[in-house]
Amino acid sequence: MMKDRFASFHPIVNFVFFVAVLLFSMVFMHPILQVLSLLSAVIYSILLNGKKAVKFNLLYMLPLLLITAVLNPLFNHAGITILFYLKNGNPITLESILYGISAACMFVTVMVWFSCYNAVMTSDKFIYLFGKIMPALSLVFSMVLRFVPRYLTQIKVISNAQKCIGRDVSQGSMLTRAKNGMTILSIMTTWALENAIETADSMKSRGYGLPGRTSFSLFRFDNRDKVVLLIVLGFIVLVLLGAAMGENTIRFFPSIKAQAMTPFSIAVYIAYFGLCMMPVIINVVEDRKWKRIESRI
Repeated sequence: MMKDRFASFHPIVNFVFFVAVLLFSMVFMHPILQVLSLLSAVIYSILLNGKKAVKFNLLYMLPLLLITAVLNPLFNHAGITILFYLKNGNPITLESILYGISAACMFVTVMVWFSCYNAVMTSDKFIYLFGKIMPALSLVFSMVLRFVPRYLTQIKVISNAQKCIGRDVSQGSMLTRAKNGMTILSIMTTWALENAIETADSMKSRGYGLPGRTSFSLFRFDNRDKVVLLIVLGFIVLVLLGAAMGENTIRFFPSIKAQAMTPFSIAVYIAYFGLCMMPVIINVVEDRKWKRIESRI
């Protein structure tokens, strides 16, 4: 697992990038754009988290993608290209299968991008950006982002403590396990509420939200951030132009229809791929620079 160079950029650069790739991944269902976004998200998540990301993608994201893709044609029978009929008489259409694959790809891509977001956009960066504009909302949002990883760690602590006194979910009959599970959940809920109150009191006692309050972390917006932000914004503008001209859209029902590939659409695909691969490109360039400097020493 390598040190992420993109995370060292100014928070506004990180935030603009993730907002763009997340929104575009949710909105654009064109297969080429989806493949580019998914590929970039998987590569970046592996760069960020190493073997843990490979395990997460293979054990959770790949089955989720396959299950979602298979379930859609079982319930959605729209489309004019009928491939075969189920025993209950409902048709399975090519359009519903492709739409299921596209929706599954979109869902998994957004999940992987969010895993990258959590690794790069720490709560400290988020509060630095929005703490003065909307202090209450930014504090709540930063706490929500920390919810899953922090509470997963805490529930393991509680579960291990309960296991020492024979009250774990793996001990006893089915009814006893259910009772033990409810006890652990109750303890966890109490801890979460108390923790939220303590965090709010702590931030209030430190003057959070008051005028003139400074940030714990200081970030400088230097020339490096300006260049990268301008490149990201350039890619975003080109992708939005493509969307305005219908290059990024595809129709699934009643029949599949998409714009024919043109030189402009290829330029839009390249811009989108450049946008999504921006953190990976930065990491590769920065690593080469560092190795070149090391070789001169």
